Amino acid sequence: MPSTLIISLSALISLLPALAIPFTRSPARDWLFWLLLAPAVIGPLGWVAVEMGGRWHTDLSGALWVTVAASMALFALISATTVAGWRMLPLLLPYLLLLGILATVLQEPATDGLLGTAPSAWTQSHILLAVFAYGLLTLSAVAALAVFLQERGLKRKRPTRLTRLLPAVAEGERLQITLLTSAEILLGLGVATGMAVTFFETGSLMSLDHKSVLSVLTFLLLGVLLFAHFRTGLRGRLATRLVLVAFLLLTLAYPGVKFVTGVLAG
Repeated sequence: MPSTLIISLSALISLLPALAIPFTRSPARDWLFWLLLAPAVIGPLGWVAVEMGGRWHTDLSGALWVTVAASMALFALISATTVAGWRMLPLLLPYLLLLGILATVLQEPATDGLLGTAPSAWTQSHILLAVFAYGLLTLSAVAALAVFLQERGLKRKRPTRLTRLLPAVAEGERLQITLLTSAEILLGLGVATGMAVTFFETGSLMSLDHKSVLSVLTFLLLGVLLFAHFRTGLRGRLATRLVLVAFLLLTLAYPGVKFVTGVLAG
C-alpha cells in the first residue's frame, strides 16, 4: 500500500473518535470533548506536515486535506475561546469527514509544488490567508446552518436531538457574524496579496480567471452582507442564504476549480 494512502487513511481514521462526542451521555466542553477532538485536529495537520513537506501542492486531494486541517484547527480555537462554538461539531465534523473521504478516494500522484516568479513570502502569505479565510467561511456556513435549523425547530415547536446539541439562535448568530467578519478581513488580505503575486509574475494586478473572479465576488458579497447586518440588522433565512451563497462561490473558486482541472479535465 503506498505511503501516501496510508497517511490519508490514518488522517481519515483520526476524525472518527470525535463523532462520538454528540452521543456521549451529556455533551459538554470537558476533558472527554478535548480527548476525542485532539486526534481530529492532529491527524489532518499531520497529513499537511508530512505530505506538503513545506511546499504547496496544487492537486485536489491536497486542497481538500488542507481545508479539513484548517477548519479543524480553527474549530478547536473557537471551541476554546467561545461559549457556544464547540456545539457546531455535529454539523461540521460529518462535512469534514466527507471531504476527507473524497480526498482519500481522489488521491493523485504528488505534484512538484507551486512554481512562480513572485517572492516566496508573498506567495506563502497569499496561500495561508486564502486557506484560513476559506476555513473561517466554512465555519460561518456551519453556524448559519445551525441558526437555520434552530429557528425551524422553534417555529415548528418540535426540537430534535440535533437542535438540542447546536448553539442557541442568539449565540449562533453572534458566532456567525464574528466568523464572517474575520473571514472578510482575511479574504481581503488574501485578494490583496494575490494581486501582488500576480503583479510580480505577469505585471498586471489581476488575472481574470475563475479563481480570482469568484474570490472577488465572495469578498464583495460578504461586504454587502456585513454592511446590511450592521446597518439594518439583517439576519434569519436571508442572511443564511447569503452566507451559503458566499461559501459556494469560494468553494467553486478554491477546490471547485481544482476538481474541474484535475479530475474532470484530467
